[in-house]
Amino acid sequence: MTLWYQTRRSLPRVLRGRAGLAILARLNGNPEHCPMTREELNAICAGMPGAEVSDPWGGGHDAWKVGGKMFACIGTKTPGIAVKTDSVETAQMLIDAGIGTRAPYFHRSWLLIPWDTAPDEVRHRIETSYRLIRDKLPRRVRAALTDPT
Repeated sequence: MTLWYQTRRSLPRVLRGRAGLAILARLNGNPEHCPMTREELNAICAGMPGAEVSDPWGGGHDAWKVGGKMFACIGTKTPGIAVKTDSVETAQMLIDAGIGTRAPYFHRSWLLIPWDTAPDEVRHRIETSYRLIRDKLPRRVRAALTDPT
């Protein structure tokens, strides 16, 4: 399918930049460059065994927990999802690689993944965060969860 524009300059001003190009990618059938929606991110988190959503701070946050411990959080103002990494060094490496940014209000081992990140990468980061939290739960709590694989 050919696009109706040839250069970025020919785009309407509102569609210039990352978000606009991601919208155009979705319209032109290229889902790997499409921004994910809050509903899609919530659906990924809801698919994890034992995952529960809450709003601990009020105001519309989606804090996803397993065994009472948070593994992902979608805020109200910043477009993205905060996920846990295994260390501060891993988080910094991912920030340096351009995968995400430091998650505000969280420990330095948490990473904010923007909504316009590739869906496969977002799913991988959510699953990794879930596994990190699940593996540190007490044995009896883990036994009550079904295996995600």
